[in-house]
Amino acid sequence: MSTYCTASGSRVLSLALALAMIGALAPQARGEPVAAAATAVAAVAADTGTARGSRAAARPKATPPQSESRAGRTEMAPQMSLAEGKSTLMRLPFAASRMSVGDPRIADVILLNPNEVYLLGRSVGTTNLILWNKSNDATIIDLAVGIDSSSLQARMAELLPNEKIHVTVAGDTLILSGMVSDVVKADQALSLANAYVQRGARSGGATSGAAPAAGAAAPAPAATPDAGTPRVINLLSIAAPQQVMLEVKVAEVSKVLVDQLGASLGINKTIGSWSYSLLSSLLSNNPSGLSGASKNNFFNLDAQKRDGLIKVLAEPNIMAISGQEASFLAGGKIFIPVSQTNNGGVPTITLEEKEFGVAVKFTPTVLEGGRINLKVAPEVSDLNKDGIGITATGISATAVLPSFTTRRATTTVQLFDGQSFAIGGLIKNNVTSNIKALPGLGEVPVLGALFRSTDFQTDRSELVFIITPHLVKPLPADYKLPTDGYIQPTRGDIFMQGKMEGSAPAAAPMPAATAPMQPQAAAPQPAAGFDLK
Repeated sequence: MSTYCTASGSRVLSLALALAMIGALAPQARGEPVAAAATAVAAVAADTGTARGSRAAARPKATPPQSESRAGRTEMAPQMSLAEGKSTLMRLPFAASRMSVGDPRIADVILLNPNEVYLLGRSVGTTNLILWNKSNDATIIDLAVGIDSSSLQARMAELLPNEKIHVTVAGDTLILSGMVSDVVKADQALSLANAYVQRGARSGGATSGAAPAAGAAAPAPAATPDAGTPRVINLLSIAAPQQVMLEVKVAEVSKVLVDQLGASLGINKTIGSWSYSLLSSLLSNNPSGLSGASKNNFFNLDAQKRDGLIKVLAEPNIMAISGQEASFLAGGKIFIPVSQTNNGGVPTITLEEKEFGVAVKFTPTVLEGGRINLKVAPEVSDLNKDGIGITATGISATAVLPSFTTRRATTTVQLFDGQSFAIGGLIKNNVTSNIKALPGLGEVPVLGALFRSTDFQTDRSELVFIITPHLVKPLPADYKLPTDGYIQPTRGDIFMQGKMEGSAPAAAPMPAATAPMQPQAAAPQPAAGFDLK
């Protein structure tokens, strides 16, 4: 009894109620007064424990934000984060009488009982939740609904176990950070993230279901799709970016064969006041071969053959970082006039730049195991000897614009370091045959050759590209250059001895190796007393 007297007022009240219950039970249980008293005391103890528990629940608990409690419930915190399409149960430290959510399109909130709230993330965004207790005191909780990154993080760890990739969420944006071994792994991680985001955009957010308890609020209106789709920001870094050197050999052989055979015949005859002439001029401007003339008559026979061989060889070396494009051009550029009309409608002439020669563009990607994925586009172009003639209004002269002969190829291969592949088959074979003859006479057998000219030309060329990729590593700091051994000659070496390079100075003699010093023997100590000599 002393314990209850020294307790608080609520305990005294509970004791009075217990005594009243004992008095009520006494007439019914006269034979068991002790049992009735024990039952009343137990009721008092239970009531006291309940009051103590209610007061403890009313006090706010200092728990970390969103700490998982027993049975998968989440403790209440001033700021809470939800994953889109996922739900959770939040335990309240007080008994709530009513609630209100700011934007039902962002989150569904259902009060299951005074101490438990059901939360569902509907769409990406932020809102807040207001809870009132029985004393009408309000508590505000900020809710943030974002993309669920846990499944993507798990899939990254499953498919790319050796890469250190972290997935974080900022609103409707996925952020990939960390370190990957090569560009291929970075592309794979980015592809996974893009597929994950596109799947979420197609799903159109979560759908709220029925509450698992009675007294649920009416379902909120459906979420309106966002105007923008979720994004992926790539903050991945490559551990050691690989560099690739491309060794290209361009070999072209061109052969030209020209055969010409023609005749030129002229006969002039004068009879009285009449003059007769027969002229056949079917040869080229510079005939070669047999010719003859007698008075006003002449005869020329042209039979010539030309054979040419051209060889072109270029060996460009290009270097690029894995995943980056590099280009090379060995040739030149010309400017072609192009007619344009300015804003005032006045035609103007501008110069357009055109490159020609041997050009190579390639994009290397270093794969795992030392393999190199190579996208290469070689091209060989040259100026054509036959241009394009154009004329302009008011100008009698004819301008000749250059034309180009271009051969290019584009391919993608996979090689190991030092392996080569060839792009061949770029063969050009042009045959041109022209016959000019005098009608009738040029068709006469044998003699018709005197009245016709034949021109036969053959152009054959073949182009081959041989490409070899190499993985490049940095050189040591003390790498020796080819000029390190060059010694500039003196005037005496040039004029007296005719040397183009000086002589290296004589090496200084190496000092003789000295024997290691032996420890000196200790001097004998004199015996005690006098030393007799």
